[in-house]
Amino acid sequence: MMKKTALFWLLGLGWMMTSCNAAELKPIPGSITYGGKHYTRLTKSPVGSRVENRFNTFDGVAFETYIVQPDRSLKLVRREVVDSWPPE
Repeated sequence: MMKKTALFWLLGLGWMMTSCNAAELKPIPGSITYGGKHYTRLTKSPVGSRVENRFNTFDGVAFETYIVQPDRSLKLVRREVVDSWPPE
């Protein structure tokens, strides 16, 4: 009985972790893609290359990472907001 309960909890925890990672980041004011599609497509950047963006928010400084997609659009893949920059 104990093994079944432990297995149940491990499977549930694994399901929650995969669903957390699957959430897509939404653009916020200051993001390159905020307000819909960005106006220009990156014609010279190789597909799969990384584009970084840094901007001020009410909470501090946001650092975002985008990946150039095959259609030359940008996909937001990472955001970190730091409450003070540069770090002390």
